[in-house]
Amino acid sequence: MALFRRKSRVRIAKAGICLTIIFLSALLLAIDSSSTPNIAPRQDYADIASLLRPFIEQQMAEKHLPALSIAIVDDQQIVWAEGFGFADPKKKIPATAETTYRIGSVSKLFTDIGIMQLVERGEANLDAPVSTYLPDFHPRNPFGKPITLRELMSHQSGLLREPPVGNYFDPTEPSLAQTVSSLNETDLVYPPQSHVKYSNAAIGVVGYVLEKKSSEPFATYLKRAVLDPVGLQHSSFAPEPAITANLAKAEMWSYDGKTFEAPTFQLGMSPAGSMYSTVIDLGRFVSVLLAHGKTQNGQILKPATLDEMWTPQLPNSGGRVFGLGFILGDLDKHRMIGHGGAIYGFATSLDLLPEDKLGVAAVTTRDCANAVTNRIVEEALRLVRAHREGKPLALPPPTTPVPPELARNIAGHYQKGTDALDLKYLNGKLTALRGSGGEQVELRQLNNDLIVDDLLSYGTKITPLENAIQIRTETLGRVRVPKPAPPPAEWKGLIGEYGWDHDTLYIFEKDGHLTALIEWIEYDPLSEVSKDVFKFPTDGLYDGEQAIFTRDSHGEATQVRVSGVRFKRRPIGDVADGIFRILPVKNISELRKEALAADPPAENDDFRKPDLVELTSLDPSIKLDIRYASQNNFLGTPIYSQARAFLQRPAAEAVARVNRKLKPLGYGLLIHDAYRPWYVTKIFWDATPDDKKIFVADPREGSRHNRGCAIDLSLYDLTTGQPVDMVGVYDEMSERSYSGYPGGTSIQRWHRELLRQAMEQEGFEVYEFEWWHFDYKDWRKYPILNLTFDQVLKARQTQVNPAGISQGLKYVSAKTVLEFDRGQLPEFRVHKLCKVPMGARRSEQ
Repeated sequence: MALFRRKSRVRIAKAGICLTIIFLSALLLAIDSSSTPNIAPRQDYADIASLLRPFIEQQMAEKHLPALSIAIVDDQQIVWAEGFGFADPKKKIPATAETTYRIGSVSKLFTDIGIMQLVERGEANLDAPVSTYLPDFHPRNPFGKPITLRELMSHQSGLLREPPVGNYFDPTEPSLAQTVSSLNETDLVYPPQSHVKYSNAAIGVVGYVLEKKSSEPFATYLKRAVLDPVGLQHSSFAPEPAITANLAKAEMWSYDGKTFEAPTFQLGMSPAGSMYSTVIDLGRFVSVLLAHGKTQNGQILKPATLDEMWTPQLPNSGGRVFGLGFILGDLDKHRMIGHGGAIYGFATSLDLLPEDKLGVAAVTTRDCANAVTNRIVEEALRLVRAHREGKPLALPPPTTPVPPELARNIAGHYQKGTDALDLKYLNGKLTALRGSGGEQVELRQLNNDLIVDDLLSYGTKITPLENAIQIRTETLGRVRVPKPAPPPAEWKGLIGEYGWDHDTLYIFEKDGHLTALIEWIEYDPLSEVSKDVFKFPTDGLYDGEQAIFTRDSHGEATQVRVSGVRFKRRPIGDVADGIFRILPVKNISELRKEALAADPPAENDDFRKPDLVELTSLDPSIKLDIRYASQNNFLGTPIYSQARAFLQRPAAEAVARVNRKLKPLGYGLLIHDAYRPWYVTKIFWDATPDDKKIFVADPREGSRHNRGCAIDLSLYDLTTGQPVDMVGVYDEMSERSYSGYPGGTSIQRWHRELLRQAMEQEGFEVYEFEWWHFDYKDWRKYPILNLTFDQVLKARQTQVNPAGISQGLKYVSAKTVLEFDRGQLPEFRVHKLCKVPMGARRSEQ
């Protein structure tokens, strides 16, 4: 789940020990957030702020962060707090220090403080069985040792990560009581106090203890007992209208390019991650921690209690070290405490250096962007320390995108023993993914090295060598990847998508393993326990847990249970017999007449003279499957009169070269579409429902197909003559069509990559949202054309320049164009924008 994301497997854990400090309450009272949406930097922080502002803006631009707010606390005073970007990008509402955010797992700190108040009053014992306070709480525990509050708060209870009800994925907003009760249906994964295993369910239980002890709703009690005494006037665990009125809009994303607005439903396990706050309120909270619990109204906790919360509870070699709630570590050998949080589009970092009396909080509105907030927070802390020590103020040098030539040369599979790393260059990014799973991260260039620098991680260096790469002191050699074997037949019914639109679980085959991509970001190779039971790796989000499939009578999985969560299979939809279809909004005959009467957009550039060549004239072994000349297309009716494929000569010759290069490998090219008259683009646009227009090219801009420089194609097997099976079908308007879609099987993706690499070597570039669509490098040099196939053939036969037929190709007579009586036009797949319906609109350049 995403309430707290692993920062990176290479990042050090956080730690810290509290020091006695002086509380400056007058300075806090001086902050009037109602009249100052931002807090200007204190005079001695002006230089620090002037360095951090462009650094933050650069990170936001590179990582596409809609909004970010930051607050710096020096010895209990908020010395700078400011917002960047837009809290609501559509309405252009700026983000400020008063913008409300969801802070994810940072919420846990407040829940745990509430428990420690009970401990101080003698109303709770950290080491008593939690059943003392919750008699009806009894998850199945084969280990005998009871669970305690200490174990719950330090993530060593052995509970599952997510409860069956009220989990991170559950949009039904159940009560906390229902959430905790559902844990009685589960088994402990590990014996209590034997293993650090992060559990959101555990903190849900901690919050329920507060609810039962106080006899009032958790959110109400926490506000009265913790938030109000600390002075957090703009924070709450409940979505109070006065607070959520300023809630920023957050964004979800996936590796393959999907983006959509983040959901805002309340978690049933609210104590683990449902708090709303601002960076000014988080700054006030940091100031109270730096004051050893002192507030303007007294102590929220005793100094000794905070010291205990900042003390390691269980060693965790190589992993995060927890106190009671807080994560403990160091920054440049200075003790650091804090926590991170990520919940549906929001990412939060809150860190303190108690000995230095410093703290920083930062929040942004892009899902799982904790590596960015972590980096901003840590660089801010370093700048303040450098300023105090009289050292020059400086930030690390920026990274730059890896040049395409280098990226393509270095892309490949690298291995040494069981350690493996896949480097892939796609859609302008060079990414790395370990063979053992984890997060797929972007590599950028820094001097002669490549460095991990993206939303999920930062800092690991990779040095390119001759047919090898070096990571730290280890060298991995380049290994040629053979054609994969088909996966076991028993897995066929398991491969697919499960869950919700807002959080989809992908099950696919990769490198001979059934693999899960869960919570959008984590790849987990699964170990087979039995036909329907697979185990997650021990170093991931679902440490030690299982994926348990349920099949129907045909062997098709209907659901998979992971942790306490049941993910139901998602239907493919609108695909039958390998053809994707939708319904049109108007009759095709009417749309055709309207399109033929319309004019293409005027263009005044100095274009090359068009020279459309028929592909099969260059290489007869190129096979045609022109779907728009038949009923076997997404429209269900013919659009073209003939099954022909034309391209501008340089592009056509490049396609012919690709076909020749593929023959020794046993494959040929299968063409679905190439040059497309402009009027057809207009038909597609006008026939498409408004809610699906994100999938079609806008005729006001034209498409690269209209220029004769785009081609839709696939592979066929030279031995059988049959089309090669790909992950998704041609023209399918779903995420399965994306060029980086992770699902399916290794052999399907291998074929997709073979096609892509062959085309890219000849000057084509794949369209991000359609694995079959390739644009030729010189497409900008040709005009939009509106000639029918008959006109193109006539021009070639008479050796007339096609540009002269229609005075710059702006007009085509309706009388010269074929007409069809059939036709209900469904929808088109796009060259303009290709995203799933939840996605933000993307236009074809």
